[in-house]
Amino acid sequence: MTGGEVFERVLAPEPGRTALVVVDMQRGFLDPGEAMEVPPAREIVPAIQSLLSVFRARRLPIVFTEFVYSESVPVLIGKLHPEHQPAPPGAPRGFGLPSSSCLEGTPSAETIPDLAPRSGEIVVRKRGYDAFTGTPLDGALRARNVTSLVVTGTMTDICVLATVTAALHREYRVTLVEDGVSTLWPEIQRATLDIIGRAYGRVVTAKEVVDLISRW
Repeated sequence: MTGGEVFERVLAPEPGRTALVVVDMQRGFLDPGEAMEVPPAREIVPAIQSLLSVFRARRLPIVFTEFVYSESVPVLIGKLHPEHQPAPPGAPRGFGLPSSSCLEGTPSAETIPDLAPRSGEIVVRKRGYDAFTGTPLDGALRARNVTSLVVTGTMTDICVLATVTAALHREYRVTLVEDGVSTLWPEIQRATLDIIGRAYGRVVTAKEVVDLISRW
């Protein structure tokens, strides 16, 4: 049995116990002109919408994560990425400058309208890259008997990767949607998908996930 076959057998999503995770598809990363804009993230919206549709039709759990920076919790990421710090009134904004990107209480921190969470869906606001550390996500998933995660979102090499590795170490079976994740650099996208596929989870297309869940 090959390594890929082992991953497929061990990590295949379990019917009725699988949740969709949408990582950081926020206005601060997707709106044109934002200081931390990730243009490729706009291209994966249709794939994520197709997954949302099938998960909602099957009444399976859906999680949205949102990175939120707050001056009341001045985490190190805020120093590494000053774009998250509040923009002074009238001052220029942009990469490397305080720009209120994903700042708590601002529209920048919200999930984009095209993927807006619905009533009853889980929204996890986090202070770091991975969606588990310091959040109620693990407990919320276990309360719903979730054992398997289908992961999408941005950026593939930062918050998505951190969430995938954290999920594996909490014994979740991870499926990453290769056309449902994005980053700024094609070569980094390919490398990260390879890393995840060799060590942390299955890497498949949105269509493969939709077809699988539609059969449940």
